[in-house]
Amino acid sequence: MKADSVKIADGVYWVGALDWDARDFHGFTVPGMTYNAYLVFGDEKIALIDNVDAGFYGELKARIEDAFAKEGKDVKIDVLVQNHIENDHLGSVPEFLADFPDVEVYCSKKAAENIPLQFPGLDCPEFNVIKTGDTLDLGGKSFTFISANMLHWPDSNFTLYNEGGILFSNDAFGQHICESKRFDTDVDPGYLALHTKRFYANLVSLSSRLVVKKVTEMTEAGYLDKVTMIAPCHGQIWTNPQTAIDMYAKWATGDADEKITVIYDTMHHSTQKMAHAVMEGIMSEGVEAKMFYLKKDIESDIVAEILDSKAICLGVPTMMNGPFPRVGKLMYYLDCLRFGNTGVRKKAVLFSSKGWAGGAIRKLTENLNAAGFDVLEEDAVETLYVPTDDVLDQCYEVGKKLAQMVKE
Repeated sequence: MKADSVKIADGVYWVGALDWDARDFHGFTVPGMTYNAYLVFGDEKIALIDNVDAGFYGELKARIEDAFAKEGKDVKIDVLVQNHIENDHLGSVPEFLADFPDVEVYCSKKAAENIPLQFPGLDCPEFNVIKTGDTLDLGGKSFTFISANMLHWPDSNFTLYNEGGILFSNDAFGQHICESKRFDTDVDPGYLALHTKRFYANLVSLSSRLVVKKVTEMTEAGYLDKVTMIAPCHGQIWTNPQTAIDMYAKWATGDADEKITVIYDTMHHSTQKMAHAVMEGIMSEGVEAKMFYLKKDIESDIVAEILDSKAICLGVPTMMNGPFPRVGKLMYYLDCLRFGNTGVRKKAVLFSSKGWAGGAIRKLTENLNAAGFDVLEEDAVETLYVPTDDVLDQCYEVGKKLAQMVKE
């Protein structure tokens, strides 16, 4: 096949793959994906930064060949830097090693331990284990390696191209989108910000404290002063890296907007009516609010809005002394993401309808407290069967009160 590389700097090319058809990434709904890999031409050695998912090696190889043709060189890769070993970054490594059996592989200790486990029987080369501060000279171009443990896997690593100021950040600062052009300036800024937020909320939020620690560490070491471009493994390349760094700094410290996310599910429209009344109360204070219906909306989008909201309102019916089961997936997901890891706990208010005994509010209070939210138990609203006008007025006032708290 034929596929074109994209020159992103002198002697540096994007040679990745475009997965136009991807719609799901381990439960995260996506509008396509990119698997970004980069080729760096030194005077003495040529390095490939990262790899692509299984099934996309033909595209990677075609772009590599195109980059070598543009540089007027025969195809020969000396170094593979494997910054991360999740399948979408590693899946084509067996085919790559078959074509380049003499390549030197650089990766973290965790990656070196686990790559053989992911490909039983693969004749793996000897790994060059790297840690923060280690360097590699390609001749005229050099790399500094920076451990990025748990951003977002234990094996994760950053690679800084020193002379060009390019931070190959792997999963950090990425987006799960698939666009025909490669740079941040090639897409609508709002679209880019939204998908950067979705990526952080769904894949990075658990590690928020480590994000703060890593940014501090890289600043103190002078690494960030060198960065003029961030080249992640997914999505667009940042030609204005400070934009991405500022977004991560905001989310990682729990800094949120004057916004409330309202989430509900319903069996016979009672909690739906209550959700609408809560929303009216929020809007009466001029506070931004987002509404989600669990039957129709997806968790990937919901948690992205929760990320930069100061509070949530959650309402579901009681069913058999517990919450309506469809909310369970969201509860498990929030428990995984642990938004409270920023050190700032978001506020939460609950509402529910019941046909006989209650139970939904009690259980959801336990769930949300454990997931890092502060549930305002005194503001919970529960109704028997269809909410009366008095109950809807109560919901309105709860929304209004929460909005006032958010503004404070």
